[in-house]
Amino acid sequence: MKYIGLGTKQGIISRFADYVSSGKAETFKMFGLDFIFGRREGAYVWDITNGKKLINCHCNGGVFNLGHRNPKVIAALTSALEELDIGNHHLISEQRAMLAEKLAQLTPGDITYTVFGVSGGEAVDLAIKLARGYSKKLKIISAIGGYHGHTGLALATGDEQYRQPFGPNPPGFVQVPFGDIAALEKELDESTAAVIFETVPATSGMPVPPEDFYVEVRRLCLERGALLIIDEIQTGLGRTGKLWGIEHFQVVPDIMVIGKGLSGGIYPMSATCFRKELESFFREHPFIHVSTFGGAEVGCPVALAVLEESSRPEFLEHVVNLARLFAQGFEELKKKHPTILVRLRQLGLMMGIEMVNEQCGPIMTRACYDHGLLSIYANNDRRVSQLLPPLNIDEGLAYEILERLDGALKDTKEFLGL
Repeated sequence: MKYIGLGTKQGIISRFADYVSSGKAETFKMFGLDFIFGRREGAYVWDITNGKKLINCHCNGGVFNLGHRNPKVIAALTSALEELDIGNHHLISEQRAMLAEKLAQLTPGDITYTVFGVSGGEAVDLAIKLARGYSKKLKIISAIGGYHGHTGLALATGDEQYRQPFGPNPPGFVQVPFGDIAALEKELDESTAAVIFETVPATSGMPVPPEDFYVEVRRLCLERGALLIIDEIQTGLGRTGKLWGIEHFQVVPDIMVIGKGLSGGIYPMSATCFRKELESFFREHPFIHVSTFGGAEVGCPVALAVLEESSRPEFLEHVVNLARLFAQGFEELKKKHPTILVRLRQLGLMMGIEMVNEQCGPIMTRACYDHGLLSIYANNDRRVSQLLPPLNIDEGLAYEILERLDGALKDTKEFLGL
């Protein structure tokens, strides 16, 4: 059966505006981004009707770490469909047990247990519920400009622009500047249940924290009896050149949240992973949290395939080599475009192109599109364009991305008169 190209482009846009979101349709029209995913394969996506081809350097924040329609991931799902379905979210599950065991083997330190969900926001919600339930404390400290999802408790940790339309924030949530140990030390007290940070905050434009930042965060949490939650939804699964971004900082969190890439771009899956001692809360309240579709049995082989590929030493070495190539390439781009390009914020292939002002990000998004790149600006720091290519591209495509960025920077610079 055919699923792509069943209508005209304008007809699809009109139907989307009438039945999905008129606001989104108008926004994309304003930006001149009327691209509709048609064929998709590896690092590439094609427009549904006019054949325009883009290199995906957005990747849904890491959903497509392994590219679109990765053959190993598709094979895992196809095979699973021969025997499995969603399963039952209350009963003991062979598939969830196997996936959780694999995560226990791969996650840092003594992180042992996992509860599965569908989205990153859901997984963050559970992390906060667990921190509060286990500690019997209320306060949750997060980063100003951070982003952990659009669901209830996850939303409460995020930027004000996402919370304000829905009324006052729930009690107990406070924010500090990311990377500022002094501010955290002032706010973190004995009433704090947990501190939650993204290893590298993507929506804030990928600011990489100082090398000793998480060591100090961990020290403060231990001193004051707070748990440390690390959000690896975008930095995990090899994006930074290590399987987990937090490994760069030699810290083991109490709770770690995984999502996006765990799906392989094929079947939604997220995970809230935590240290063995925290499981005492669920031992006392085994049915206090359920997710009907979380850890769907048919999706577990997909996540296992992702973990097997992402944890291969050769795969991670390839990411490190690509990161080095991009770093060198940006040094050359900075020489060519000194009036607009400030720096590359980078941890592996978690990359943010920092430019001179907040006009640059939105204009650069359109310029990238014109040059065949799908890349968006960081909504909480519009000086920055996010650059998140698939992790398994070859060096030739990496050089091509740099060439296209060269053209996009030139166009952005000329448009803004820089």
